Amino acid sequence: MQVAVLGLGEAGDRLAGDLADAGCTVRRWDPARPTEAESAVAAVHGADVVLSVNAASVALGVAAEVADALRADALYADLNTGSPELKRALAAAVPVRFADVALVGVVPSTGLATPALASGAGAARFAELFGPLGMPVEVVGECAGDAAGLKLLRSVFMKGVAAAAIEALEAARAAGAEEHVRADVAGVIGEPLLDRFLEGSRVHATRRVDEMRAAAAYLEELGVPPRVTTAAGDWLEHLRSNS
Repeated sequence: MQVAVLGLGEAGDRLAGDLADAGCTVRRWDPARPTEAESAVAAVHGADVVLSVNAASVALGVAAEVADALRADALYADLNTGSPELKRALAAAVPVRFADVALVGVVPSTGLATPALASGAGAARFAELFGPLGMPVEVVGECAGDAAGLKLLRSVFMKGVAAAAIEALEAARAAGAEEHVRADVAGVIGEPLLDRFLEGSRVHATRRVDEMRAAAAYLEELGVPPRVTTAAGDWLEHLRSNS
Protein backbone atom coordinates (compact mmCIF):
# COMPACT_ATOMS: atom_id res chain seq x y z
CA MET A 1 0.00 0.00 0.00
CA GLN A 2 1.32 3.44 -0.94
CA VAL A 3 0.60 6.00 1.76
CA ALA A 4 1.24 9.74 1.73
CA VAL A 5 1.59 11.29 5.19
CA LEU A 6 1.09 15.05 5.16
CA GLY A 7 2.34 16.66 8.34
CA LEU A 8 5.19 15.31 10.46
CA GLY A 9 4.56 16.47 13.97
CA GLU A 10 4.74 13.90 16.76
CA ALA A 11 1.68 12.02 15.53
CA GLY A 12 2.42 12.10 11.81
CA ASP A 13 6.05 11.13 12.27
CA ARG A 14 5.18 8.13 14.45
CA LEU A 15 2.44 6.95 12.10
CA ALA A 16 4.71 7.28 9.06
CA GLY A 17 7.40 5.23 10.78
CA ASP A 18 4.98 2.51 11.84
CA LEU A 19 3.50 2.30 8.35
CA ALA A 20 6.97 1.89 6.84
CA ASP A 21 7.76 -0.82 9.40
CA ALA A 22 4.51 -2.57 8.42
CA GLY A 23 5.69 -2.79 4.80
CA CYS A 24 3.88 0.19 3.29
CA THR A 25 5.55 2.51 0.82
CA VAL A 26 5.44 5.84 2.63
CA ARG A 27 6.03 9.31 1.21
CA ARG A 28 6.29 11.96 3.87
CA TRP A 29 5.79 15.70 3.45
CA ASP A 30 5.99 18.58 5.90
CA PRO A 31 6.41 22.26 5.07
CA ALA A 32 8.92 22.78 7.89
CA ARG A 33 11.47 20.01 7.21
CA PRO A 34 13.15 18.15 4.33
CA THR A 35 11.24 15.01 3.30
CA GLU A 36 11.16 12.37 0.57
CA ALA A 37 8.56 14.42 -1.28
CA GLU A 38 9.34 17.93 -2.48
CA SER A 39 5.76 19.06 -2.08
CA ALA A 40 2.38 17.90 -0.84
CA VAL A 41 1.34 17.34 -4.45
CA ALA A 42 4.39 15.14 -5.08
CA ALA A 43 3.67 13.16 -1.92
CA VAL A 44 0.10 12.25 -2.90
CA HIS A 45 0.89 11.39 -6.52
CA GLY A 46 -0.04 7.72 -7.04
CA ALA A 47 -0.88 7.15 -3.35
CA ASP A 48 -3.56 4.65 -2.37
CA VAL A 49 -4.17 6.50 0.89
CA VAL A 50 -3.47 10.05 1.98
CA LEU A 51 -3.25 10.75 5.72
CA SER A 52 -3.55 14.44 6.56
CA VAL A 53 -2.00 14.97 9.99
CA ASN A 54 -1.44 18.71 9.67
CA ALA A 55 -2.75 21.28 12.10
CA ALA A 56 -6.49 21.75 11.72
CA SER A 57 -5.87 25.40 10.83
CA VAL A 58 -4.14 24.42 7.56
CA ALA A 59 -6.00 21.19 6.78
CA LEU A 60 -8.42 22.75 4.30
CA GLY A 61 -5.67 24.58 2.42
CA VAL A 62 -3.63 21.39 2.10
CA ALA A 63 -6.64 19.42 0.87
CA ALA A 64 -7.39 22.04 -1.77
CA GLU A 65 -3.73 22.06 -2.84
CA VAL A 66 -3.56 18.32 -3.50
CA ALA A 67 -7.13 17.68 -4.69
CA ASP A 68 -6.33 17.61 -8.41
CA ALA A 69 -3.35 15.29 -7.90
CA LEU A 70 -5.29 12.50 -6.14
CA ARG A 71 -5.92 9.19 -7.86
CA ALA A 72 -9.60 8.64 -8.61
CA ASP A 73 -9.68 5.57 -6.35
CA ALA A 74 -7.59 7.06 -3.54
CA LEU A 75 -8.77 7.40 0.06
CA TYR A 76 -8.23 10.76 1.75
CA ALA A 77 -8.27 10.57 5.54
CA ASP A 78 -8.07 13.63 7.76
CA LEU A 79 -6.72 12.79 11.24
CA ASN A 80 -6.63 16.33 12.62
CA THR A 81 -8.68 17.32 15.64
CA GLY A 82 -11.11 19.79 14.13
CA SER A 83 -14.75 20.73 14.15
CA PRO A 84 -17.45 18.70 12.39
CA GLU A 85 -17.94 21.73 10.14
CA LEU A 86 -14.29 21.59 9.07
CA LYS A 87 -14.52 17.87 8.33
CA ARG A 88 -17.56 18.42 6.13
CA ALA A 89 -15.69 21.14 4.25
CA LEU A 90 -12.73 18.80 3.77
CA ALA A 91 -14.99 16.07 2.41
CA ALA A 92 -16.34 18.54 -0.13
CA ALA A 93 -12.83 19.73 -1.07
CA VAL A 94 -11.48 16.39 -2.30
CA PRO A 95 -12.92 14.46 -5.28
CA VAL A 96 -12.33 11.04 -3.69
CA ARG A 97 -13.64 9.00 -0.77
CA PHE A 98 -13.09 10.89 2.47
CA ALA A 99 -12.65 9.52 5.99
CA ASP A 100 -13.01 11.70 9.06
CA VAL A 101 -10.68 9.95 11.53
CA ALA A 102 -10.45 10.85 15.22
CA LEU A 103 -7.51 9.34 17.08
CA VAL A 104 -8.44 8.79 20.72
CA GLY A 105 -5.12 7.95 22.31
CA VAL A 106 -1.55 9.16 22.73
CA VAL A 107 -0.26 8.66 19.18
CA PRO A 108 3.44 9.29 19.87
CA SER A 109 3.30 6.43 22.39
CA THR A 110 1.05 3.95 20.59
CA GLY A 111 1.41 4.78 16.88
CA LEU A 112 -0.65 2.53 14.63
CA ALA A 113 -2.11 0.82 17.71
CA THR A 114 -3.93 4.04 18.65
CA PRO A 115 -7.72 3.50 18.71
CA ALA A 116 -9.61 5.52 16.11
CA LEU A 117 -13.16 6.58 15.34
CA ALA A 118 -14.00 6.93 11.65
CA SER A 119 -16.93 8.39 9.76
CA GLY A 120 -17.73 9.55 6.26
CA ALA A 121 -17.97 7.85 2.89
CA GLY A 122 -14.47 6.40 3.24
CA ALA A 123 -14.75 5.23 6.85
CA ALA A 124 -15.35 1.56 6.10
CA ARG A 125 -12.45 1.54 3.63
CA PHE A 126 -10.19 3.13 6.23
CA ALA A 127 -11.12 0.42 8.74
CA GLU A 128 -10.56 -2.27 6.11
CA LEU A 129 -7.06 -0.99 5.34
CA PHE A 130 -5.82 0.00 8.77
CA GLY A 131 -7.42 -2.64 10.95
CA PRO A 132 -5.08 -5.38 9.66
CA LEU A 133 -2.14 -3.06 10.38
CA GLY A 134 -3.05 -3.04 14.06
CA MET A 135 -5.23 0.06 14.42
CA PRO A 136 -8.52 -0.55 16.24
CA VAL A 137 -10.99 1.39 14.09
CA GLU A 138 -14.64 1.91 15.02
CA VAL A 139 -16.89 3.22 12.25
CA VAL A 140 -19.27 5.63 13.98
CA GLY A 141 -21.22 7.27 11.18
CA GLU A 142 -21.74 7.78 7.48
CA CYS A 143 -21.24 11.54 7.60
CA ALA A 144 -17.97 13.43 7.78
CA GLY A 145 -17.92 15.20 11.13
CA ASP A 146 -19.51 12.40 13.18
CA ALA A 147 -16.14 11.11 14.40
CA ALA A 148 -14.80 14.63 14.98
CA GLY A 149 -17.84 15.51 17.08
CA LEU A 150 -17.42 12.48 19.30
CA LYS A 151 -13.75 13.27 19.89
CA LEU A 152 -14.53 16.88 20.77
CA LEU A 153 -17.12 15.74 23.32
CA ARG A 154 -14.48 13.45 24.82
CA SER A 155 -12.07 16.39 24.87
CA VAL A 156 -14.55 18.47 26.88
CA PHE A 157 -14.20 15.89 29.65
CA MET A 158 -10.49 15.06 29.35
CA LYS A 159 -9.23 18.63 28.98
CA GLY A 160 -11.76 19.82 31.56
CA VAL A 161 -10.40 17.38 34.14
CA ALA A 162 -6.84 18.35 33.19
CA ALA A 163 -7.66 22.04 33.70
CA ALA A 164 -9.25 21.27 37.08
CA ALA A 165 -6.10 19.40 38.15
CA ILE A 166 -3.84 22.25 37.01
CA GLU A 167 -5.95 24.82 38.86
CA ALA A 168 -6.15 22.75 42.03
CA LEU A 169 -2.37 22.33 42.15
CA GLU A 170 -1.78 26.00 41.35
CA ALA A 171 -3.95 26.94 44.31
CA ALA A 172 -2.35 24.26 46.48
CA ARG A 173 1.09 25.68 45.68
CA ALA A 174 -0.08 29.13 46.75
CA ALA A 175 -1.48 27.65 49.97
CA GLY A 176 1.69 25.72 50.72
CA ALA A 177 -0.14 22.40 50.39
CA GLU A 178 0.98 21.19 46.97
CA GLU A 179 2.35 17.83 48.10
CA HIS A 180 -0.82 16.94 50.00
CA VAL A 181 -3.21 17.99 47.22
CA ARG A 182 -1.14 16.29 44.54
CA ALA A 183 -1.25 13.02 46.47
CA ASP A 184 -4.99 13.48 46.95
CA VAL A 185 -5.65 14.01 43.24
CA ALA A 186 -3.29 11.19 42.23
CA GLY A 187 -5.16 8.90 44.60
CA VAL A 188 -8.32 9.50 42.56
CA ILE A 189 -7.04 9.46 38.96
CA GLY A 190 -3.61 7.83 39.33
CA GLU A 191 -0.14 9.34 39.13
CA PRO A 192 0.45 8.47 35.43
CA LEU A 193 -2.74 10.21 34.28
CA LEU A 194 -2.05 13.21 36.51
CA ASP A 195 1.45 13.53 35.04
CA ARG A 196 -0.02 13.25 31.56
CA PHE A 197 -2.53 16.01 32.34
CA LEU A 198 0.10 18.34 33.76
CA GLU A 199 2.92 17.79 31.28
CA GLY A 200 0.80 17.20 28.19
CA SER A 201 -1.19 20.37 28.77
CA ARG A 202 2.01 22.41 28.80
CA VAL A 203 3.80 20.69 25.93
CA HIS A 204 0.78 20.62 23.62
CA ALA A 205 -0.91 23.83 24.77
CA THR A 206 -0.95 25.46 21.33
CA ARG A 207 -2.67 22.54 19.61
CA ARG A 208 -5.08 22.05 22.49
CA VAL A 209 -6.15 25.70 22.51
CA ASP A 210 -7.39 25.19 18.95
CA GLU A 211 -9.01 21.91 19.97
CA MET A 212 -10.96 23.53 22.80
CA ARG A 213 -12.05 26.40 20.60
CA ALA A 214 -13.44 23.84 18.17
CA ALA A 215 -15.12 22.01 21.05
CA ALA A 216 -16.68 25.23 22.35
CA ALA A 217 -18.04 26.06 18.90
CA TYR A 218 -19.48 22.56 18.60
CA LEU A 219 -21.20 22.78 21.99
CA GLU A 220 -22.72 26.11 21.02
CA GLU A 221 -23.94 24.53 17.78
CA LEU A 222 -25.61 21.86 19.95
CA GLY A 223 -27.19 24.51 22.17
CA VAL A 224 -25.05 23.67 25.21
CA PRO A 225 -23.20 26.56 26.90
CA PRO A 226 -19.47 25.62 26.87
CA ARG A 227 -18.69 26.70 30.44
CA VAL A 228 -16.09 24.05 31.32
CA THR A 229 -14.76 23.95 27.78
CA THR A 230 -14.15 27.70 27.74
CA ALA A 231 -12.42 27.55 31.13
CA ALA A 232 -10.17 24.70 29.96
CA GLY A 233 -9.30 26.70 26.86
CA ASP A 234 -8.43 29.72 29.02
CA TRP A 235 -6.02 27.61 31.09
CA LEU A 236 -4.37 26.25 27.97
CA GLU A 237 -4.03 29.77 26.59
CA HIS A 238 -2.38 30.80 29.86
CA LEU A 239 0.04 27.86 29.65
CA ARG A 240 0.86 28.68 26.03
CA SER A 241 1.53 32.32 26.82
CA ASN A 242 3.79 31.46 29.75
CA SER A 243 5.74 28.58 28.21
